[in-house]
Amino acid sequence: MEAQTRWRGGSRWRRRAPERPLMFSASLLCTALLFFFLLSYSAIPGSFFSPSAFSSSSSARGGASTRFPQCSGGSERPGASVGGRERFLWYAPHSGFSNQVAELKNAVLMAAILNRTLVVPPVLDHHAVVLGSCPKFRVSSPSDLRASVWDHMAELLRNRRFVSMGDVVDLSSLVSTSAVRVIDFRVFVSIWCGLDLGLACSASAPEAVLSSRNFQQCKALLSGLEGNVQDCIFPVEDDCRTTVWTYGQGDGTLDAFQPDKELRKKKKISYIRRRRDVYKALGPGSEAEKATVLAFGTLFSSPYKGSELYIDIHGLPANSPIQPSFLQSIEYLPFAQEILDAGREFALRKIKEPFLCAQLRLLDGQFKNHWKTTFSTLREKLKMLQAEHKGKDSQGPINIFIMTDLPLANWTGNYLGALVNNPKSYKLHSLHEGNELVMKASKMLMVAGHGLRAGFLPGSHNVMGKNKTCAPQQLPDILLYVEETVCSCATLGFVGTSGSTIAASIELMRRHHTCNSSPIIYMQDA
Repeated sequence: MEAQTRWRGGSRWRRRAPERPLMFSASLLCTALLFFFLLSYSAIPGSFFSPSAFSSSSSARGGASTRFPQCSGGSERPGASVGGRERFLWYAPHSGFSNQVAELKNAVLMAAILNRTLVVPPVLDHHAVVLGSCPKFRVSSPSDLRASVWDHMAELLRNRRFVSMGDVVDLSSLVSTSAVRVIDFRVFVSIWCGLDLGLACSASAPEAVLSSRNFQQCKALLSGLEGNVQDCIFPVEDDCRTTVWTYGQGDGTLDAFQPDKELRKKKKISYIRRRRDVYKALGPGSEAEKATVLAFGTLFSSPYKGSELYIDIHGLPANSPIQPSFLQSIEYLPFAQEILDAGREFALRKIKEPFLCAQLRLLDGQFKNHWKTTFSTLREKLKMLQAEHKGKDSQGPINIFIMTDLPLANWTGNYLGALVNNPKSYKLHSLHEGNELVMKASKMLMVAGHGLRAGFLPGSHNVMGKNKTCAPQQLPDILLYVEETVCSCATLGFVGTSGSTIAASIELMRRHHTCNSSPIIYMQDA
């Protein structure tokens, strides 16, 4: 064994090592980047993105402008895309990271269809926010889900653990082709809510910001707790219990998947799932189209019993302004370059030889009850490789990269322990949180600041506070993302856990030849 795999629980973070020279350089680079952002802000008229410019008429809102400054009227902003107003879409991510990536893809799709700027959320802690079960018609309401996400975002800001999905997932190709506009959540909240999130960098000030009236008002608005505020915020309350969103087809028809008689009787539910065209329901001519912010709950969907749980858009109508290639472009959103480089370097410089990747999810949820099936799949794959191995000149051990949530101390007495005890036949490799390669990549990722770079930064607003680097107190745990990249490089094949979204993500990376997509910038040379 080259390294120990350790159960990571729900945390994505580790304490930053003190007095590291590389981290000092990172802070300097962060300062330089923020200086660049401030210069960018000063070059654009401040009126472009001011809270008062989000709406075209204060009279239409009645008392809303008095209660919510974010909804007050003002001069129309130059350069806005529709009706003199920039319009936004935000949603409530949840569950594990792979689910959050799936939601991000659907959010990009919805933003493109509805011609809205997507508010890119942070990476949430593993299962910090849960949806429930769409097949069992037992889910959190969209408003409750949005409120939970808002509270967790506040916690990430308070503890300086905020990492944007745009930092981890590469959105640059979408932005560069103008397929969709994005804005970092921190930028959006700073400006629309009138908050100085830069104060969250201070040890003494974050609570003053996060407990402020503006912050709480924004939570009420964006969570939908205040309902539909005319022309300002439109919270979508339709969820997977009643709605399957489509585009250009099947508007108003019954969906193929409905609660069966036993479920109706046992749970006393009366939901009816209908297919609704999202463009007709929330696009031009609708009440939602007038709102500055359109707020969804979950945007997660997956195939289920001949239908989709929530979003069934796999093609574009003939009259759609969206390019046909757009759906292909969002099928696979790669990790940031720093993550890809770390994974490929481990595969090519540490493992070196052809290897098999085994992704074994054994402790979480339903998977803890299926060890036998999971190990059986790996055992059969190794038997096949051994048979192929015997016919070759090389008689060395088969290299296996193990990606699992089961701690090394618990491998004894199961199939993993048997592999460890057979070094003549198998050579095992794995990564852990403290791996130097992973930590360097994590530091470089924070320095790069892709989330702020990818999104537009309008107005002469000081988004993250003057003279504050906002370097995180803890480094984000990117181990999972690096492990997935290593598995994409496995030339002897891949064995994944059935039903795991992580396994599905790795399969997608392998289909898109991620390991060979671009030259590697080696961590030690960077």
